[in-house]
Amino acid sequence: MMTLPEKYTALIKAAAKKYGFQNCGISKADFLEEDAIPLENWLKNNAYGEMKYMENHFDKRLDPRLLLEGAKSVISLSYNYFPDEKIDSLDNYKISKYAYAEDYHTVIKDILREMIAELQDEIGDFSCRIFVDSAPVLERSWARKSGIGWIGKNANLITKQTGSFYFLAEIICDLNLEYDHEVKDFCGSCRKCIDACPTDAIVSDKIVDGSKCISYATIELKDDIPEYFAGKMENWMFGCDICQDVCPWNRFAKPHLQSRFKPNDLLKNFKKGEWKELTQEIFSQIFTKSAVKRTKFAGLKRNIEFLERSNPSNQAEE
Repeated sequence: MMTLPEKYTALIKAAAKKYGFQNCGISKADFLEEDAIPLENWLKNNAYGEMKYMENHFDKRLDPRLLLEGAKSVISLSYNYFPDEKIDSLDNYKISKYAYAEDYHTVIKDILREMIAELQDEIGDFSCRIFVDSAPVLERSWARKSGIGWIGKNANLITKQTGSFYFLAEIICDLNLEYDHEVKDFCGSCRKCIDACPTDAIVSDKIVDGSKCISYATIELKDDIPEYFAGKMENWMFGCDICQDVCPWNRFAKPHLQSRFKPNDLLKNFKKGEWKELTQEIFSQIFTKSAVKRTKFAGLKRNIEFLERSNPSNQAEE
């Protein structure tokens, strides 16, 4: 006969599959002891650039019980965003695959709320909070502990069967559940992500200097892009997928089945010349529900203008 933790765990994992999550793993809600010193060192080295919010809530990042009173379990989930059609990047400015369509924060939270409502009908009322890259939660650490995958040299979570093109989400809850175990690191001696990074942002195994990352420069940075990035951005105007594109494990990535992640026709058909003439009105049409709104029209124009000014090949086309 199944115990309650076994029963609840089975229900949760079945629901995760039903609602389209690739993987679901569960960890005990406890202090992330092995992550404390690496996080402290990363902060001391100012590897977060101007992302000052990373300095906040140090204790909450390491202990989910401070985010939910009575927390006992952390449910980690992954949701595929690998596109079935890639936007043409030949002689064009590039946008990270995760931002092709509707903002993942909204999409996945909608799915999680519906899933939790169904679980509470089956299990009974339980206390929980959901997180989708929007709170002081060390998502990759919890996903690693839950056995979804291992942290690669590029600091992304990698899963043997599916690669790394997925979003992570968490449900912190007060249910006693069955806990999963970490998996082996399968990066081995591979250095493809480190060698491919044009800005040398991957400073050592699993450590990224955020201030050197193209994604940071094009999304998080609010000031002018430093000259350090001149000629190194390979036409990325929002985000960057280089370290994932070269990862051998991503040869196993399969297209997502989420209609809300499909790019609209405007975005698919825009070319370099049109991006250079981008207006606020067109920006709003293309990115009406997109994560690209994070950088705002002014930020995207800044990125495009920097690429035009700093890349010799772009200048040659004028």
